[in-house]
Amino acid sequence: MTVSYTLKVAEARFGGFSGLLLRWRGSIYKLLYKEFLLFIVLYALLSITYRLLLTQEQRLVYAQVARYCNRSADLIPLSFVLGFYVTLVVNRWWAQYTSIPLPDQLMCVISASVHGRDQQGRLLRRTLVRYANLASVLVLRSVSTRVLKRFPTMEHVVDAGFMSQEERKKFESLKSDFNKYWVPCVWFTNLAAQARSDGRIRDDIALCLLLEELNKYRAKCSMLFHYDWISIPLVYTQVVTIAVYSFFALSLVGRQFVEPEAGAAKPLEPGQDPGPALGDLDMYVPLTTLLQFFFYAGWLKVAEQIINPFGEDDDDFETNQLIDRNLQVSLLSVDDMYQNLPPAEKDLYWDEGSVQPPYTVATVAESLKPSFLGSTFNLR
Repeated sequence: MTVSYTLKVAEARFGGFSGLLLRWRGSIYKLLYKEFLLFIVLYALLSITYRLLLTQEQRLVYAQVARYCNRSADLIPLSFVLGFYVTLVVNRWWAQYTSIPLPDQLMCVISASVHGRDQQGRLLRRTLVRYANLASVLVLRSVSTRVLKRFPTMEHVVDAGFMSQEERKKFESLKSDFNKYWVPCVWFTNLAAQARSDGRIRDDIALCLLLEELNKYRAKCSMLFHYDWISIPLVYTQVVTIAVYSFFALSLVGRQFVEPEAGAAKPLEPGQDPGPALGDLDMYVPLTTLLQFFFYAGWLKVAEQIINPFGEDDDDFETNQLIDRNLQVSLLSVDDMYQNLPPAEKDLYWDEGSVQPPYTVATVAESLKPSFLGSTFNLR
């Protein structure tokens, strides 16, 4: 289920995001803890090997290798490559969400354009809106694992009420090597044309408006299918993954606390005692390296999670709930709500020249603020 925390950040306050750090579901900790533990274990094994199992000569050689790996890791432009990639993935993620077909506009046009309070008129409106929902179910079955698990076969689609047995036979009799999610849209257009011939749609303008809304709906189905078909180029994903893994493979060796390099000490004053050789503080635990792993590897895991939001991760889209919502509200709008209007009454401000809706005690201070008239209104 999508993790929503919008209410928690409705107001900016001290430590506003801090409370979100303790959540587990949908968190970076849940995504990254396995890789993080693996990195710690490998680092500890190399550290123990260096400190306890190597001879002095072997330590000197290892120290040279570690310094080389540390310098080499800094040559990888990780922030640039990873940042650009994650930005691309996030933009694609939101674009996929906005491509999910919603029947709201279409159902309003159907309710206003397809007339008849008799059984035939009701059947016509419900069939049109059911065809629209069927098209979205068929395309979502093609891209979403959750929806495919819910409707693994066309028989399940029939049992759910999106399609009749006769419609299924018609659908399966059409021979095509390509996805047939568009078939219900063609049924929709033919049925709308028949309704125009029968006078259920009263003029060509209403028919044109209805078909325009259907084409917008079908275009979203098509775009959703093509987002699933055309991925971010594999070579880019490989480059980013290799860059991150290479950086931390070099860091495993290069960020070890090793003996200081010979001759690295500062020049001494005449007669000054050289003292012991100084190097980096031996902290045993590489805190900054672990933070770096958490940030960079976490960035990569975020991209991995949202590059396909139609799976079953915590933050993937709730496609099954969208299907339920779309069918329910669309049938409600074209059936129960068809010409079922409340009586028209005079509004509360019928005889008032200046309209001022009331405020509650909690919001009365807002009524005292002057209206914004333009940035140059008070210019002297």
